[in-house]
Amino acid sequence: MRADPNLVVTGTPGVGKTTHCEMLAERTGLRHVSVNQIVKDKGCHEGWDEEYQSWIVDEDKLLDALEDEVANGGCIIDWHACDLFPERWVDLVVVLRVATNTLYDRLKSRKYPEKKLQENIDSEIMEVLLQEAKDSYDKNIVVELTSNTTEEMDSNIDRIEAWLTQWKKDNPPHGGDGGDADD
Repeated sequence: MRADPNLVVTGTPGVGKTTHCEMLAERTGLRHVSVNQIVKDKGCHEGWDEEYQSWIVDEDKLLDALEDEVANGGCIIDWHACDLFPERWVDLVVVLRVATNTLYDRLKSRKYPEKKLQENIDSEIMEVLLQEAKDSYDKNIVVELTSNTTEEMDSNIDRIEAWLTQWKKDNPPHGGDGGDADD
């Protein structure tokens, strides 16, 4: 058993995944694992897609690159998809959601190409990533949080921190205070 859980923070680009992950890492000591950065740094891609201005991810290479780190626990995995991560890796899936007008403004400020912007808006409207999480993991480990404002973000971080504290109580390390030995 891992001493610390692994979390996946997912959602449409622009919902605040990286901001949440950085704040969580700072407050909890868990490691922020940016999948985008790993794809770039470790060459887990099949090239660049000009139309979408993004890497074409090789999921097998990506999983191989992540496996050892994730096996040790304590990771906050930051990516816009979650269904490729094996269930055994994941203790909590946080799906961030945002109002489409807010999302539009965020993606426009990032200068997303129109087609990519529209596909991400459509994905958010259709709850694609939320459904992906629900289809891929036990419903008890999938949580949907909104991320429209700084106040919501702060509340989300507090909520995830509380979950982490409870997880540690429920999953003591071997040799720790796991309860009465006579049970």
